[in-house]
Amino acid sequence: MTLNSNSTEPIYNVASVKLCTEALGPYKRMAIWFQGCTFNCRGCCNPELQPLEPRNLVSLTELLDSAQKSKADNGIEGVTFIGGEPTLQRNLSVLAKGIKDLGLGILMFTGRDVEDLQKDLIEHLDLVIDGRFEVEDRDYERNLIGSHNQRIINLSGRYADHIDWFTKTRSDYIEVDILDDSFITNGSAF
Repeated sequence: MTLNSNSTEPIYNVASVKLCTEALGPYKRMAIWFQGCTFNCRGCCNPELQPLEPRNLVSLTELLDSAQKSKADNGIEGVTFIGGEPTLQRNLSVLAKGIKDLGLGILMFTGRDVEDLQKDLIEHLDLVIDGRFEVEDRDYERNLIGSHNQRIINLSGRYADHIDWFTKTRSDYIEVDILDDSFITNGSAF
């Protein structure tokens, strides 16, 4: 996915998109890893996503088309925003609204506290894992949650019956994607 430079629609700095995963929340989901983070948490599981530099500039239309296609082709139930730090993306609320308009749920991992998020973003999110990662307070019990200070905030009730997906003891489930010259693992905070 690349952006037409003549476009005036919102664009997003995306490190990677996985059209269908079962490792980043309940149900089948599309995952969007955003590029850039200013927290610089020691022990970060995605340090390559920290630099505030252009990676893949992707238009709103391209991301929404990908989500709609993945819903049709893969039966995804929702989208996970992860990073980097998703909230550094200008117009993230516009993307979130578009995803909700497709009938999909949204789960977001952020280093910010949910109380500090913009209202126009919060109103489109279903569940947020918030708080900076603290390496000295690692959490080895909860799925995908790196440290004990991080909270699971159920905003809409959409995932109320699936909070245990995060609170149960970590499973041994991870996904491995083989690329031309490397591989990516998905599904573990460490």
